[in-house]
Amino acid sequence: MSRTSSGPEWSGDMLTKPEMVEAFATQLRGVLKNQAQFVADVRQEAEAMWKANRPEGYSSFEAWWRHRWVVGPFREIQELLEEAGAKTFELEARYRKGRHEIPAARQAAALEKKQAKQAPAVGTGRGAVPPKPVDPPKAAPAGGPFLDLVHREHSA
Repeated sequence: MSRTSSGPEWSGDMLTKPEMVEAFATQLRGVLKNQAQFVADVRQEAEAMWKANRPEGYSSFEAWWRHRWVVGPFREIQELLEEAGAKTFELEARYRKGRHEIPAARQAAALEKKQAKQAPAVGTGRGAVPPKPVDPPKAAPAGGPFLDLVHREHSA
């Protein structure tokens, strides 16, 4: 673990609460979006500079080919950043499902099974009341950026 000068030590345990994961994913999406926009701006300028300053003596095919070599990597980087931003939604969904919805369903099934075993073998004429399903915890709205939540968590 490393220690930053302005914050607590990082550990994976910090992502045990839905609001922490939501804040982290939201903040990460914002950073990736800003970086993708930065690359898009550089790409746009590179394309404009190339078109305005096309070197003399190139055929149209060679000029197109060199232009592609200049701006192609920018396009690929921009697409990768946008794809990474979209993956943050998958991160949130997997976390919510894997850490809350599936365990809650398992807990409800185990409780139902336990209550079925504890039910008397001979019925009293009344049917057994099925247990209420356990709802997964509701994620509170993000209380701010991820690192603010981490700071609050460690100061408490």
